[in-house]
Amino acid sequence: MTDTIRPSPELAAIVERWIKAYGRGDGETVVHLFSDDAALSYFGSDEGESWRDDALRRGIAQYIQEVPRFRWDPEEIRGFEFGSLGWVEWQATIDAIETGQSAQLRSTVILKLDKGSWKIVHVHNSIPVNNVEGFGYEAKGFEELLDAALSTPYELGQSGIATVMFTDIADSTTIAETIGDTLWTDSVRRHLKLVETHIVDSGGQLVKSLGDGVMSTFASARAALLAAQNIQQANAAESAEPKLQVRIGLHTGEVITSDADHFGTVVNKAARIASLAAPSDICVSDATRIMVGGSNEFHFRDPMTIPLKGLDGEHSIFKLDWKGFT
Repeated sequence: MTDTIRPSPELAAIVERWIKAYGRGDGETVVHLFSDDAALSYFGSDEGESWRDDALRRGIAQYIQEVPRFRWDPEEIRGFEFGSLGWVEWQATIDAIETGQSAQLRSTVILKLDKGSWKIVHVHNSIPVNNVEGFGYEAKGFEELLDAALSTPYELGQSGIATVMFTDIADSTTIAETIGDTLWTDSVRRHLKLVETHIVDSGGQLVKSLGDGVMSTFASARAALLAAQNIQQANAAESAEPKLQVRIGLHTGEVITSDADHFGTVVNKAARIASLAAPSDICVSDATRIMVGGSNEFHFRDPMTIPLKGLDGEHSIFKLDWKGFT
């Protein structure tokens, strides 16, 4: 009788144990569930995560000690058998315990029977969105600016709705190392002056600057979006070298001046959104988008719904298509 593909809860359970061992840093279990076959291979979601055969067996235990511990919340996991071969496909939310960041991950794991026991012979992981959307892009600068802003609470002068904007220069470390401290300092000074000019011209208030990043507030979402758009357009028009790229994030929320924590929540979300922006992008919260309604001054695209570090639930984020207004 011809073999047929059939569902395999057993293989799904084996892979689930393997992933959970990986997430808690249990290298011994991870290696134990690998096949001894020379075809053993592993392809992760990052460019450098590619190993085969003995290099994988020798190195994986040490490698998983260096990556963040994570929790695994499967949305779907299905196992199948076909004779002495089998595979498991799964999709899940991966929550990094130390960083609080999350991403959607999908994976295919191939197994074979080794002396009566199922063993993993191939793993291929992928992120169904890019790393900017899944994990955030160069978040360190925003983390530092956020910490600085929250450590010295800023008073708006009245309670009400405000839009908070964060900006910074993308790839700043690489550029600074390439051109040297003197040229970099001059470039940053020129850039921050450009940013401050458009913040003030749009009716905003500069709250804090740190390194090459700036936090500002606006009484209206429209004013903040115009400032962000003008900053990107003016920066793109700069002829001086090095050519800099800016990342901008905005969020609108209620600010109560007597409640620093409440203000901190609005600032926190704006910074988290900014950390998702790729070079030359403006990312905005759904709240900011809603405030300007159907205004033809702005065009939003690429909606995504994702978790944000330190904030409950899922959050809708949009990109402002500023290039359509040059």
